[in-house]
Amino acid sequence: MRPLATFTVLALLLWPTERIIGQAPAESAVRMIADEGEAAKYWARWRGPSGQGLVAGRTYVDAWSPTENVLWKTPVPGDGNSSPIVWGDRIFLTTAYDGGRRLSVLAFRRSDGAKLWETFAPQGRTGSSAHFKNGHASATPATDGQRVYVSFGTRGLLALDFDGKIVWHRDLGPMNAYHGTAGSPLLYKDRIILYQDQYSGSFIAAFDTRTGQEVWRTPRQASVGWGTPIAVRVVDHDEIIVNGQQRVYAYDPERGRELWRCSGTTYEVIPTPVVGYGMVFCSSGRAGPTLAIKPGGSGDVTRTHMAWTSPRGSPFVPSPILYGAQLYMVNDMTSIVTSLEATTGRALWQGRLGVARREGFSASPVAVDGKIFFTNDEGETFVLRAGPTFDLVRVNRLAERTLASPALVDGRWYIRTDRSLYAIGRAG
Repeated sequence: MRPLATFTVLALLLWPTERIIGQAPAESAVRMIADEGEAAKYWARWRGPSGQGLVAGRTYVDAWSPTENVLWKTPVPGDGNSSPIVWGDRIFLTTAYDGGRRLSVLAFRRSDGAKLWETFAPQGRTGSSAHFKNGHASATPATDGQRVYVSFGTRGLLALDFDGKIVWHRDLGPMNAYHGTAGSPLLYKDRIILYQDQYSGSFIAAFDTRTGQEVWRTPRQASVGWGTPIAVRVVDHDEIIVNGQQRVYAYDPERGRELWRCSGTTYEVIPTPVVGYGMVFCSSGRAGPTLAIKPGGSGDVTRTHMAWTSPRGSPFVPSPILYGAQLYMVNDMTSIVTSLEATTGRALWQGRLGVARREGFSASPVAVDGKIFFTNDEGETFVLRAGPTFDLVRVNRLAERTLASPALVDGRWYIRTDRSLYAIGRAG
């Protein structure tokens, strides 16, 4: 483990209504670009308004079962692992039928779970054979409150209005991706940014949200990857960061040019990075290392901007979560959760979450009201108290296979299982 270079410890992204555990209010020179205004009220993208699974408020229940604290439950047709997004009284999901030959976007009413509409993507090519944990509807949509933006891999990018009408459709061309496509689109200002690593023709690209027209496209050398990019503010400029195969990259969001790269990740990478203390934390797959990188460099920054690296506890599929002074992550190959000191990478503790199952976790964790929530593929949610020791509070069981990550809005959990959509919270 490398020692942390001397630099000013910078604060995490803070919510205006709630301090994150262990953090003092401060303005960070490096921060995740979080949703603002109306978008901050909802769950408009992958990992919510913070972009990293952090939730404000103290009205969310931490206990549930198939009957306890279930406000409503509605069936979800087809097959899909995309996570729900929420805006106003709408919940949006994607799903697939007939082995990916038919793909659709679904809208449900948030107040009672009623299905409002379903819109099918235009007919076209079917993606390459997907992993059993992937499928053909794994990318989580994004919304700006006017349109819903959906990535269906070889079937292209779609924008729909809130009534389910397709506003535009952008064909991205054929894709030959190992285990299929899965990365979620990033909504950045007036652009949708996504990357696709595949056997040939890998790229990161930006598309105009109004028209779907390509703004820029930059070739990538990686051949395998299923992740989602993030946008960070670094002092006086923004960077799009990709946690990719064997390297982490940063790109200029205006033109798509590469800004910097840092080596050290493994061959297969899925987790979405998190940001805090002036660093970007990138976990790499199949028990690879976790890297802490100071963004803002130029060229190869492996020797100059890597603050620390840790070989312990990295996940394959779930993203890590940074809450207070600690980085938490679950190794889905062993079901062991690890907490690292964020500023140094020092291991603080480890503990097992239930029975070890190979690739047993897919959903990314969320943190709210001093607790971290990890959900495994069997629908068991392990509730841990955030802090310096392993403290398992309880285990909630829905008894339905669950690979999607939850959305949390207005004191309610929205959880997608393999066959249902749940609203969980206190009645009244």
